[in-house]
Amino acid sequence: MKNNLDKKILVVDDESEMRVALETTLKREGYQPVCVEDGKKAWERVQNETFDLIVSDVKMPKMDGVELLRAVKQHSPKTIVIMMTAYGDIDNAVETMKVGAFDYLLKPFSAEILISSVNRAFMKEPEDHRKSTAPAAKPDVKIIPEREIITCNQEMLKLLKFVENIAYSKSTVLIIGETGTGKELFARLIHQCSPRADKPFIAINCAALPEGLLETEMFGHEKGAFTGADYRKEGKFELAHKGTLLLDEVTEMSLPLQAKLLRVLQEHEIDKVGGKESIPVDVRVVATSNRDIKKRIRENKFREDLYYRLNVIPLKINPLRERKEDIPLLAEHFLAMHCKENNKPVMSVDDSTVSLLKKYNWPGNIRELGNIMERAALLCNEDTLLPAHLFFEEDAEMDSDPSSKPLSNFRGTIHQMEKELILQTLEEQNGNKTRAAESLGISIRTLRNKLTEYQSVD
Repeated sequence: MKNNLDKKILVVDDESEMRVALETTLKREGYQPVCVEDGKKAWERVQNETFDLIVSDVKMPKMDGVELLRAVKQHSPKTIVIMMTAYGDIDNAVETMKVGAFDYLLKPFSAEILISSVNRAFMKEPEDHRKSTAPAAKPDVKIIPEREIITCNQEMLKLLKFVENIAYSKSTVLIIGETGTGKELFARLIHQCSPRADKPFIAINCAALPEGLLETEMFGHEKGAFTGADYRKEGKFELAHKGTLLLDEVTEMSLPLQAKLLRVLQEHEIDKVGGKESIPVDVRVVATSNRDIKKRIRENKFREDLYYRLNVIPLKINPLRERKEDIPLLAEHFLAMHCKENNKPVMSVDDSTVSLLKKYNWPGNIRELGNIMERAALLCNEDTLLPAHLFFEEDAEMDSDPSSKPLSNFRGTIHQMEKELILQTLEEQNGNKTRAAESLGISIRTLRNKLTEYQSVD
């Protein structure tokens, strides 16, 4: 049992079975849970006792979780609060994070997810956070932070809920999505939410290795199996025994190797290169691809029977251009992360910058956004990230709005860049300040102040 006996946790939920489950899970980890059935009783306890952390439901009678959160943060700002709900309401999620919730969990969640969030909360806070005079730590991620998947998109949130529901099965999963959409993150989430979470998660990139080497990497080889095989090598399937194996870009595998993979999935045993006997393996396989697999099948480049064996549970991740509401969250996250890595003060993202980011089509998806924000963090020496600090590829494509043309070739000061963007957008909107402000993603008041500033300078 972990040494958590000094950590007192208040559990608030109107469902008795949920309270019992949470209490049992927390006690098993060595924490001291105290359970109450509604927000009003929780608030009474908070005023008279000190808690290290509160785990509260959102929808409750008498006093809901958001009201409780507001009251707790006013009474004891350093108290860590984790919110949970079965409703998955995005407005509530955003509101609770703004008020100061550390995390937001969607029911049903596994015991592993709860403990991961609680442990991470205590690791993030100072040891004696109740007496600390430092400002309360802000969550790294706005929505669903402990999963490392940042989103407020409805379809993505449904996908996350779906992942939690299927994680406990042994069935193979096929994740389809463009490059840079986060397929491996989803594969790791499936593993983390499964009963195999304490067993190995092994990944292999099927596109990065030639056929002969890929076979030995997957299945291993016996000593003397071929020239240079001076020792017995365990393959990825053996290393992932009882755990999860990620076959990244599985559609790049050669047809002969596809046949061997199909046999492993059917028989649950492998044949090492140069081996004489089959070796049983217990592995949950998750495969990913950025290809149109049915087209690969029609071209006789991928086995149809293997496709159906892998596609027991299909999972498709939408590209970033189809969930642009996530761009501000992701941009802020990457910017803060890279600022910290480079020992720079965390800067804010200007509304005009967010507007420009939303107009870009992001062919490289989240990975490309991360790269651009890393570059911006290094180049920007201000406290606010402006459009001038963004440098896209030379052939970058924006949405059809003429005012959203790439700014990477612009030469001038940050002030001039900002001014050109605003005046150009205003011109495209035929002088309509309201529409121009909406297009830029700023308030009409900010736009008027900027125009007044330009007139005084001119």
